[in-house]
Amino acid sequence: MTSDPDLYPPNLSPRAARTRAALIAAGFDLLAAKPIDAIPIDEVVARAGVAKGSFFNHFTDKQAFAEAIAAEVRLQLEEQVGRANAGVADPVERIAGGMRVGAAFALSDPKRTAVLLRSHGSSTVRAHPLNQGLVEDINAACAQGRLRPEARETGVLYCLGLCQILMVNLVERRPDMPSTRQRVRDMIVLGLTGLGIDPARATALADQAAGKLGRLLD
Repeated sequence: MTSDPDLYPPNLSPRAARTRAALIAAGFDLLAAKPIDAIPIDEVVARAGVAKGSFFNHFTDKQAFAEAIAAEVRLQLEEQVGRANAGVADPVERIAGGMRVGAAFALSDPKRTAVLLRSHGSSTVRAHPLNQGLVEDINAACAQGRLRPEARETGVLYCLGLCQILMVNLVERRPDMPSTRQRVRDMIVLGLTGLGIDPARATALADQAAGKLGRLLD
């Protein structure tokens, strides 16, 4: 997916793979409780049960470490988005579906969501490999003349920003399901109309997404 060895290392020996997995697991537990700047490397390696030098064999610094952990969570989220959007041809409906799945992920797994949101790193960059599905959907909708011209370059950042702030709100506030559905619906309407989608179509897709939200949590 990318040549960045911090995020997607080349083939590792079984021992190195175990060490990296132990570091990632330790970092995940720590990041769920506090930001990376508040986590000493000594605490990471002590929890992982590995030598301090092993950390730098796998990661250039703490920020790269946090990004690698977040990438694993983001990959899990993207897999859920892919399954939910399987068979959906309309790129705009796929964009709405991605926001819906993000909201469901925040509600069902607040710990992983906290880790993801604490460690954005470079994942908001349009060229990031985990953003390629969204890039393709935005490009397709632009090619159909359905989005504002600005969406071609900044639509990914816009969509990710809306989705991330919605996930933060849901984790922090934990609203009941009727309130959650309304919030997700409203955010999708605002998101799609901001991209340039006709308000009637945006509302229809938002209503559809909000109606499916509960089923994603069953």
